[in-house]
Amino acid sequence: MRIRNLEEKDWADVEALTRRAFYNIYIPGCVEHYLVHIMRAHADFVPELALVGEEDGQIVGSILYTRARLVDENGAEKPILTFGPICVDPARQRKGLGKALMARSFERAAALGYGGIVIFGDPKNYVSSGFQSAKKYNICRADGKFPAAMLAKELVPHALDGGKWAYYDSPVMNVDMEAAQAFDAALQPMEKKYQPSQEEFYIMSHAFIED
Repeated sequence: MRIRNLEEKDWADVEALTRRAFYNIYIPGCVEHYLVHIMRAHADFVPELALVGEEDGQIVGSILYTRARLVDENGAEKPILTFGPICVDPARQRKGLGKALMARSFERAAALGYGGIVIFGDPKNYVSSGFQSAKKYNICRADGKFPAAMLAKELVPHALDGGKWAYYDSPVMNVDMEAAQAFDAALQPMEKKYQPSQEEFYIMSHAFIED
């Protein structure tokens, strides 16, 4: 797989890839392709870290980053990153392509001066790439809770040291569901249906780690 920066000519292909990869996984349908569509124009988007993977001239993977921040108990802020959506063509998943995209992006992010990344995801997909529970770094949501799906990775040793941190992602992540559904409805129809993965996602996204 050849990894390169996202270009304007790739935009429609990446949206279509994201839609195929996420449809019916977390909800009937998906909103991730709409997030990709609006993310590129947002001030928190990091174009240097927008990467695609190609095989035989076809885009088979994508990873996109936005800026985020940590705020400690005294109000001091630390700029960090979050990524997502990250996706791989369904026919090519579980072959290491996602890990390759992450590894390349981690190198670039560190070179740009970023010290850490916080994401929300299934731990089994990310711990092998160096992510740990965010609670181990004392990183919580703004409400003080520690979601089981909240994961963190240091790009620079000790970059996430300090007191208790509250995590804040970019406002672009607050997707307008009605706008996302309207965007999806204008595309070629795909069947919305229930899958067991949606219940798995509900359970994981509502699970918290206690002290």
